[in-house]
Amino acid sequence: MEHITLLLAIVIVTALVFDFTNGFHDTANAMATTISTGALKPKTAVAMSAVLNLIGAFLSVEVAKTISGGIVNEDGLRTEVIFAALVGAILWNLLTWLVGLPSSSSHALFGGLIGAAVMSAGWSSIDGGTVVTKVLLPAIAAPLVAGLAALLATRLTYRINRKVTDEGQLKSTAKGYRAGQIASAGLVSLAHGTNDAQKTMGIITLALVTGGVLAPGSNPPVWVIVSAGVAIALGTYLGGWRIIRTMGSGLTELRPPQGFAAQTSAATVILASSHLGFSLSTTQSCSGAVMGAGLGRKGGVVRWSTATRMFIAWGLTLPAAGLVGAGAELLTKQGSWGVAVVAVLLVAGSGAIWLLSRRKPVDHTNVMDTQEAEPAGVVTMAMAAVTPPPTGTAVMEFESTIPAPAGTTADPARPATV
Repeated sequence: MEHITLLLAIVIVTALVFDFTNGFHDTANAMATTISTGALKPKTAVAMSAVLNLIGAFLSVEVAKTISGGIVNEDGLRTEVIFAALVGAILWNLLTWLVGLPSSSSHALFGGLIGAAVMSAGWSSIDGGTVVTKVLLPAIAAPLVAGLAALLATRLTYRINRKVTDEGQLKSTAKGYRAGQIASAGLVSLAHGTNDAQKTMGIITLALVTGGVLAPGSNPPVWVIVSAGVAIALGTYLGGWRIIRTMGSGLTELRPPQGFAAQTSAATVILASSHLGFSLSTTQSCSGAVMGAGLGRKGGVVRWSTATRMFIAWGLTLPAAGLVGAGAELLTKQGSWGVAVVAVLLVAGSGAIWLLSRRKPVDHTNVMDTQEAEPAGVVTMAMAAVTPPPTGTAVMEFESTIPAPAGTTADPARPATV
């Protein structure tokens, strides 16, 4: 580390700041459904997720190698390009967090990196094949696969338990699903640390290569792995409460069986992609699984207005972060004063977003406040028409008591008199 320059040190610190924002931005992926169903209390959930994110950071480096040596051409790449890319990713993360939309931190990073690299060296600096096969295609496939798996798992879960009617069995089954949900949430947290912490490892490794500290193709050093894991764990513990609210109750209302199905499906998709080196979005995988679980239960309502805003944010992430990254790179090309201006703009923009968030704070005390009801849409109604009504565990979930009108008392049936 003795060869690290001041600029390189700034880039490393900025990368760790991005990792921190990634942590609190994506906490909802693992813990939103666990919190919304009451399986864990909010603070307990984010603490558990933070620890498992840290552990997950040490399990693989395949995604890090994809980023550090696959998307952009390392030859002739300037360290300032990495800095500009991180600026675009951080500002997009903070903006989507402010409005409570679960967009992809991964795609924000990729967009910033592509935009800055194109501004610096042209389109020839981008490996289009890697972008398509390991970024764009997984972005389309991941939410669809996770959503379909969660939908089928939810239906199977209710079908298996349709004959459970005894009250004692119902309570035992509900407890079992909550325990399974906690375990599956832990698996998602582990998968998130394995997949997302590596992205920061990859970007720091790329910066070290461009700065001449590491040889091209090198694996992340141990200190990079440790620092990236700690940064994402701290961000996770902070809790991105605005996005947790959207994922937990803004998209659909979930019961413990659905939460278990959604999280297990998402974790399977994320871990499989990490093993293969596909840098997919954990946010898109988990969001797709939540919607699939919502459609899998009879009477479940997916709030399509929220889902539509989320889809728009997904589509804008790459180009928006890319434009900011390109603009930042245009400034950094002017020399040291340009780098200083970009740094000031990053701090000022981040501070402004934080001040705006204080107008309507969301924390662990109000994260699960009731969302405004939304009627079932066409898709939900069509799904419900072909789905058999759930029994078993659903009996306990929907059981309610309707009070008698004031001033009346129960009166046993009497024969009619003439």
